[in-house]
Amino acid sequence: MTAKPLLSAGDARAVHAAHDAFVSGAAPDHVRNLVVESWVRSAAAGVDADTNIAPITLETSLLGDYRDAHPLSRVFPLLYDVLGQAADACDSVMAVGDANGQLLWVCGHPRTLTRAEQMNFVEGAAWDEAHAGTNAPGTALLLDSPVQIRGAEHFSRAVQRWSCVAAPIHDPDTHAMLGVVDLTGGRDIVSPQTMAMVRAAARMAEAELGRLNALGRAQSLIVPPGAQLPRPLVIDGLGRPDCQIDDGVRTICLRPRHSEILAVLVGYPDGLTGEQLAIEIYGDDANLSTVRAELTRLRALLGDGLLESRPYRLRVSAECDWLTVEAHIAAGRLTDAIRCYRGPLLPQSDAPGVVRRRRRLENQLRSAILASDRPDLMIAWTRARWGADDLEMWQRQLYLLPERSPLHSIADAEVRRLGEEYGLTAGRRRGAAPLRMSAGR
Repeated sequence: MTAKPLLSAGDARAVHAAHDAFVSGAAPDHVRNLVVESWVRSAAAGVDADTNIAPITLETSLLGDYRDAHPLSRVFPLLYDVLGQAADACDSVMAVGDANGQLLWVCGHPRTLTRAEQMNFVEGAAWDEAHAGTNAPGTALLLDSPVQIRGAEHFSRAVQRWSCVAAPIHDPDTHAMLGVVDLTGGRDIVSPQTMAMVRAAARMAEAELGRLNALGRAQSLIVPPGAQLPRPLVIDGLGRPDCQIDDGVRTICLRPRHSEILAVLVGYPDGLTGEQLAIEIYGDDANLSTVRAELTRLRALLGDGLLESRPYRLRVSAECDWLTVEAHIAAGRLTDAIRCYRGPLLPQSDAPGVVRRRRRLENQLRSAILASDRPDLMIAWTRARWGADDLEMWQRQLYLLPERSPLHSIADAEVRRLGEEYGLTAGRRRGAAPLRMSAGR
């Protein structure tokens, strides 16, 4: 993300005014889209801008053992050497948190740490958006991207005297989110130089974890001469017109037809006959010779050993973004599921096998969100282009949001708009059961 210049006094006043307007239920001006979206999520999660304080979710008695077992404990000395000492010297605080936003280490000058304690920016506190509102560590984790938040952009007024810059840290092998590193201080902490330094520290931590992981594997594995360890095929197909694959050596964007074949084969690990695969791809117009020709081209593109025939199937495991979403749903991790759901699977495809999987995943996620009774998840769904006209989801939001919420009037307006489009009576009293109709379904 390209950093904007520091806020001038006039800019800060404009953002404060926009924040006041938003909390009062009006549309904010002069605020970055990233911040407005975060304010929406914070309000939906029930964060009160006036009274909220980040809660302690990891008690002191449990903190030590949890930290010692956490993967980031292996690279905390490196992070402290790169950022911690600098924070100590420039009246700021370095924090390292886990993937849930719980702060595990908070370092800085004792005077600065005492000031940070006043807003509960301490070890063991939860600074994810749902608990603390808009802030750099929590927002960076949710967006999976480096973030900087200037004072007035924080949702909680108790935090608006501070500014912060944070970047997520991933497992270098699995790409799973491990946590976040953050610098928090005064107004001057937000700058292109600080953003570059924090991002570099996160990347250095990932590189060091990769080195340590490789060393551990080398010590624990004995590989016969000439043998190759199979690499999983990483496949992304959500919200894309094609599948992007990563075989560990290269990244390839497949043609739409090859993308459909790959997406179907992933769902059948035991394989399909040529006739079965042709029906999955072409439906009633199935042509065996055509699908065989496409498979020949796909095999040549993927390379030897990844695709076999009789039956047709992948010879390596596949890590697919749509399977990741399904796993999150099954485990009840709906926040992770909607964060990973970048849109329908191959939305332009009309291959029967793809359409069936696409609808199943969308229905699973949508149904789970509706059943959760969590307005924050419902708002995330309706703010995406595929959920913007989902009347039932807007109705459920309106039913659950308190009238004092700045998001209540937005939901009410959308219910009325969509109700009129579908010829329904959208005006309704609070507490009435939501109408059972979904837009665009």
